[in-house]
Formats: sequence, C-alpha cells, structure tokens
Amino acid sequence: MPEAAYLQALLKDLDQDLSLIGDRPVETVFIGGGTPSLLSGDFYQQLFQGIRQRLCLTDQAEITLEANPGTVEAGRFAGFREAGINRLSIGVQSFNNAHLQALGRIHDASTAIDAARQAREAGFTTFNLDIMHALPGQSRAQALDDLQQAIALQPTHLSWYELTIEPNTVFYRSPPDQPAPDSMADTEEAGFALLASEGFQRYEVSAFSLDGHACRHNLNYWQFGDYLGIGAGAHGKITDAARGTIHRYQKTRKPEDYLAHPEQARRQFQPVTEDDRLFESLMNGLRLVEGIRLQTVEDNTGLPAAQWIKNLGELRQQGLLEVTAQRLHCTDKGMHHLNGVLAKLAEAL
Repeated sequence: MPEAAYLQALLKDLDQDLSLIGDRPVETVFIGGGTPSLLSGDFYQQLFQGIRQRLCLTDQAEITLEANPGTVEAGRFAGFREAGINRLSIGVQSFNNAHLQALGRIHDASTAIDAARQAREAGFTTFNLDIMHALPGQSRAQALDDLQQAIALQPTHLSWYELTIEPNTVFYRSPPDQPAPDSMADTEEAGFALLASEGFQRYEVSAFSLDGHACRHNLNYWQFGDYLGIGAGAHGKITDAARGTIHRYQKTRKPEDYLAHPEQARRQFQPVTEDDRLFESLMNGLRLVEGIRLQTVEDNTGLPAAQWIKNLGELRQQGLLEVTAQRLHCTDKGMHHLNGVLAKLAEAL
C-alpha cells in the first residue's frame, strides 16, 4: 500500500469524524488490523502530527501498535517508539514451530523471541504478547511451556486465549483435532496459577497484566465506551448525549475502495436501540473479572438496576452471576462458561 496516499486518506477520514466527538479528548489509540507494523516510523510520525493538529490527544495517551513478528524488520521498533507509539502488541501465538506452521503463521519461534527483545531494546517499557492454547495436537505441557517462554520475555501484559474455530476459515471447513474439553480446562487452571505466581493479574476473560499495565483501550470497549474508527474496515461507536443516541459504524472494507473515496468511507451507520443497550452493556462488562458497576449500566441505558436485575435470578441461583450493592460480575464458574452465561442473559433480558 502506498504510504503517502494512505496517510492522506486517514487524515481525510478523520476530518469527516471530528464533528462526532466535539471537544472530547482522546485517551487511547489502537493501531491494528492487517499488518500495521509494515508501515514506517516516518509514516506514524506524520500520522500523529496530523492527529494532534485535529484533536486533543492527551499527554498520557496509551498508543498501541499491533505487530506481527514475521513482518518486523530489525530496528523498525525504534522508529515506532520515536513516533510516539508507547505500547506494542505482538502476535506470537506459540513458540512451537510445528504449531505455528499448523496455524499458518509466517514467523517461527526465534523470530518471535527476537521481536520481544527488539521491543525492549527500542525502549518499550510496556508490551503485550498474544499466546494461544488448545491448538491442534497440543499437549498440556506444550501449552504451559509456551506460557512460560512468554513470561520469560518479560512482557507487561499477556493475552492468553483458547483457539476458537471461526466460520469461513480453513479450520472451520476442516476442523482440527483439539484437546478434549476436560483437558482444556485443566490446562487453563494450571495456566492461571502460573500467571498469578508471576504477578500477572487476570482482569478480563483472556487478558493478564502486571500491576498498572492493563490495556486502557480494551477496558474502554468492555465498559461500553466510545471510540472513533478510521482506516479501511475500521469500526466506531459514538454516543450523542444531547440527543440520547448511540451509533455504531464501519468504514469501507477494501483498501482500494477506501483509498479512492476516504471522505465517504463511513458505512452502516446503525443506531444501538434502547432495547439492545442493556444487553450490550452487560455483555461487554461481564468480560471483566470485576464485572460492571450498576451505575455504569444505568448511565449507558437510563435503566435503574431494579428494573432488570430481577430477571437474572436463575443465573444467580446457578452460581454464575453475583450482584453486590454496586456491581454485577461473573463468578469463577460463570467466567469459565461465559458464552453460555451471555446466551442465557440474552434470553432473560
């Protein structure tokens, strides 16, 4: 993709969205999707210069870049750091070359290890490693070995999650031989214990951080916060408090179409109806270990807890949800069966 053309397209796209946020400051930026680490440090220097000219990006903003170890050239991280990016998320997935090959990854274990080391050498004091478990043919020992190797690279954040088979993928058409559910559960329990022993606090269903290093951008998602989306295929969510409306939208997906008309990129501008707000607010908040404040739900929906909490009686009786005077959260059992809890929640509401 031509960098200069994409840079100008992003800034034109942003110009169209400025009216959506007024003078609200931007606290976090997340650069993801595709392979953003292929773009140069100079590109990001110019991008953030343009962003700061257009809106208030706070001095303490968390600015994350997703990086694929197979697309990172030596020394490129230093350019990202100089551009103002202060957090990396590196898609390692595994340190087992056979498992990486089965997943179709273009990097190997040594490349992933080098990427983490380069991140530290470039001055990134906070970075995330993505690690999967329940991989085809993966034993419990291999899954825990991946996790131990990740911890040894001294990240401040780990995303450790089960491989899920998504529609329209090779694995969906030809399902792999994954570990049995009981084996997955045992692996997960052992992994949680290992992470806790190394100081990693679980704060979201698959996110673990050292103290003070939770991903602020993702926390905003789970707390039903607003966000702008610029770039090909980007998504956004905006609340208009004065009108009492919430809208989601998506930008033109194909890069070539996006580049052709960036000023007309917003698509599928859909309202979040009042009926949907309660479920969406709870669906997001219950991903967090501490759950969601009842006041936050009321702020998001206009509905006092007394109007809907009574519908959760069965989930509470089954030991899946707990309610205190201020919060609603999943129990350990509920967090383990989160998808089932959310399905029952949709029926109850």
